[in-house]
Amino acid sequence: MKKIFLSIALFSLAASCNDYLDIKQEGYTDASTFFKTQEDAMQATNAIYTFLRSWENSAFPYQFVFGVPADDVVKGSNPGDASFINVYDNFTYTVSDEGIRGYWIGQWQAINSCNQVITNVPKIDMDSALRTRLVAEARMLRAYIYFNLVRIYGGVPIFDGLQSNYKVPRNSVEEVYNFIISDLTSAADILPQTYPASELGRVTKGAALGLLSKVYLYKKDWQKAYDTSNQVMAMGYDLDPDFNHLFRPAGEFGKESVFEVNCDCIPPFKGSQYAEVQGVRDQFGWGFFTPSSSLESAFEAGDIRKELTILRNGETTPEGDLIAMGDAQSVTTYNQKVYVPKALNKSACGYGSIQNIRILRFAEILLINAEAANELGNTATAVTNLNRVRTRAQLGGTTASTKVDLRKAIWNERRVELAMEGDRFVDLVRTGEAATVLASYGFKAGKNELFPIPFDAITESAGAFTQNPGY
Repeated sequence: MKKIFLSIALFSLAASCNDYLDIKQEGYTDASTFFKTQEDAMQATNAIYTFLRSWENSAFPYQFVFGVPADDVVKGSNPGDASFINVYDNFTYTVSDEGIRGYWIGQWQAINSCNQVITNVPKIDMDSALRTRLVAEARMLRAYIYFNLVRIYGGVPIFDGLQSNYKVPRNSVEEVYNFIISDLTSAADILPQTYPASELGRVTKGAALGLLSKVYLYKKDWQKAYDTSNQVMAMGYDLDPDFNHLFRPAGEFGKESVFEVNCDCIPPFKGSQYAEVQGVRDQFGWGFFTPSSSLESAFEAGDIRKELTILRNGETTPEGDLIAMGDAQSVTTYNQKVYVPKALNKSACGYGSIQNIRILRFAEILLINAEAANELGNTATAVTNLNRVRTRAQLGGTTASTKVDLRKAIWNERRVELAMEGDRFVDLVRTGEAATVLASYGFKAGKNELFPIPFDAITESAGAFTQNPGY
């Protein structure tokens, strides 16, 4: 059963800093009058979790940078609706694009929220074990946000706590990754492996180690990716045997969940718009960020994930909903992973607002382990863990046997297993395939691996920032 863990945190997490770190929100209280009690510490930490389901991190800005630029997602809706999204599909966005700016601002607001907890909670007279844990949660979440920043923008400034001067140069990519690793390692030493049912959704030791294994994958530190993913694999996680159940509300926080955002309908936040913006147009939602024909063709014959990932106009879902969109000009296929059956939707919130966001699943841990094992020459282990994912999809074992062929098989498995979950574009960049796969979309090597630093962030830095190449 889904439990509510987020309380309403009404305080400002603003510090003396650049504008993109100092955007106050209506109804918030200044931080200087906060951080006095244990309840304040809990509310401050919970505010970081609230960000994970915010507009910036789950709806349009997030999809602009992690979704549409890939070859498995198209803008969706009808051609005339929000045509400004097309710049992300054809790589013509600029330094002044509002979507790029929106994602940037959202991440720094969240970093500031984390740093408020990390700086101020240790000063509160409260239960010492809880105090230590809340700081570890903030470090884990800060690492996740920095991981997103470094993959999208490259090197960014490292702010370890509250600063007196935020107009500082960008750190290198390597320095940012080392900072992320430090946060995750520290958090993993402290975070519990499980929580009571009333606190489902808080980050765990498994989440910290799972994300750490993915960070090592991006760094191509194969041995550490292998060793760390092995730690996670020994913690009791497993694949949900039913791929459809995995993405329905009944499958939330199941045995496959390593890092998942609780999006329950809690006034005044009212869940998340993650599912609404992708829901079937004029039936359940807005109809954006939909599966491409390229994604359809990537599935092997007999792969059950194809029809459980792609929701089609005219079909009846396993839960009994007839898909009958109301816009004749719209695309006709949608992301089934975000579908919430009509009978389960909460009328107090927008469509699909209860749909949790799966950030890291055990299936990906298996594929991280397989990829690292293959790079280390451990073919047998790579094949075993790749085939565990394939078996759930009702596919036969891989026929790949050489290191090169197995590498490609694992990459393709990531594509179809994690389809439309925000990994495809950054995977193409990580593996060096983006310039080839995305060339027909307008991708330019040496430029489009990263997004530009927003124009106003460059301006506000007073000369401290340099722009990414090509912009």
